[in-house]
Amino acid sequence: MSNSQQTTSQHQTRTTDSDQSLETTSGETVEETEEAWVEYDFQGDAKMVAEDLDVYYGDDHALKGVSMEIPEESVTALVGPSGCGKSTYLRSLNRMNDRIDAARVDGSVQLDGKEIYQDGINLVELRKRVGMVFQSPNPFPKSIRDNIAYGPRKHGDIETGLLARMLGRDDSEEERELVERALKQAALWDEVQDRLDDNALGLSGGQQQRLCIARCLSVGPEVILMDEPASALDPIATAKIEDLIDSLAEEYTVVIVTHNMQQAARISDQTAVFLTGGKLVEYGDTDQIFENPQSQRVEDYITGKFG
Repeated sequence: MSNSQQTTSQHQTRTTDSDQSLETTSGETVEETEEAWVEYDFQGDAKMVAEDLDVYYGDDHALKGVSMEIPEESVTALVGPSGCGKSTYLRSLNRMNDRIDAARVDGSVQLDGKEIYQDGINLVELRKRVGMVFQSPNPFPKSIRDNIAYGPRKHGDIETGLLARMLGRDDSEEERELVERALKQAALWDEVQDRLDDNALGLSGGQQQRLCIARCLSVGPEVILMDEPASALDPIATAKIEDLIDSLAEEYTVVIVTHNMQQAARISDQTAVFLTGGKLVEYGDTDQIFENPQSQRVEDYITGKFG
């Protein structure tokens, strides 16, 4: 029998034998998800809780019945193949999906026990508490200083300028301290402290991304959402972002989407695996997910058999 005939015969045997799992066109095996696989027990309090969360884009059911608790002051990694719903879930945590006309959200998301999808919620305040850093660095075409101070100025936390001075409310010193503090938290201060008035677009890609993190930190968030923050960066810049995420988790709750399995294993405390169909398949301690997953599909994805 030729090699091609043997391969065809083996494929037919796998897909017709009732004792074997069937394969989908994406390479995933068909498997019934068990509730115990997504019930993650952890010490401490949950910062955010999703219950029976469904997201639709028109007729597309992008996220299906996701229930998940996110521990505070930790790093939660969301992994899975493209189109599995992990970024949709991330955007649900601060209602960024509201900006998509075709999006509809059912279910519940709570921040410190309070529903964020209730009528009358202040979205500006919500997104101040639950900040987001996007895949590609997006600094404003302003100075480094103005990038950091933009949010606090907009929210009215600091006032500067002639009118503020005339009214005796000039917060220039507070602004200087805030800019320095945010840049230090983002591990960027030492690199830019002598050029704070330079245009932020002149920074390298990795520096721009850390600037965007500093800009997020400047408004005092409690949760930081990151959508593949290092995917466009070189290995050195990526390592700096990973070190930064590790230090941020001492004070903030970090949720990160990543396609990089090694990155998820390095930086996260717990990992949630989303697979085809917008379903959460397994959620638990990162070491357990990568070393002893309960789902065969999760093991196949992590070991590179599909995705």
